[in-house]
Amino acid sequence: MELLNLHRIVDVTAAEGPGVRCAVWTQGCSVRCPGCFNPQTWTTRGGTLTPWPDLVSHVLAIPGIEGVTLLGGEPFDQPEPLGHFASAVREAGLSVMTFTGHVLEDLPPSKLLDSTDLLVDGPFLADRPETERPWVGSVNQRFHFLTDRYDESIFTTPNRLELTIGVDGGIEVNGFATTEVLEALLEGDHR
Repeated sequence: MELLNLHRIVDVTAAEGPGVRCAVWTQGCSVRCPGCFNPQTWTTRGGTLTPWPDLVSHVLAIPGIEGVTLLGGEPFDQPEPLGHFASAVREAGLSVMTFTGHVLEDLPPSKLLDSTDLLVDGPFLADRPETERPWVGSVNQRFHFLTDRYDESIFTTPNRLELTIGVDGGIEVNGFATTEVLEALLEGDHR
């Protein structure tokens, strides 16, 4: 059985795709976009090795989510185990949204691609920020509706930023915000 190399899981989020979702960040990225928000996910070291059926069980036990979002790292660096995972959660009725730094035309056929409802492709370009569409960081990134599960009505969803403060005082951030917004939060500027 192939293991997944995972960086982080957020069980319930409204900031990583349409509706309420579970977000799964992979560990390891061959694309390595300059200015990436998650450079700590580039190396394959430091992740948590997880059998894909264990992740399926974990996700299916989360109440009230409509789907799963796969982010990175680079999900297509692990197409086989993530493909098995994505196929299993889709069979259980959840949707799958996958982000990739590759463009669709360059992705080889895979079970992961076949099991994705909504694909966001293209490298993050720090000098071309996206200010209109939700969830993406730069204007070159494209949405591909690979099934009829979603359509362009998703673009009415605003970008969200979620902060979680753990019992140990640690802060986790997910969602998309500009560097200026993040700096304002750190400085206590609550405009």
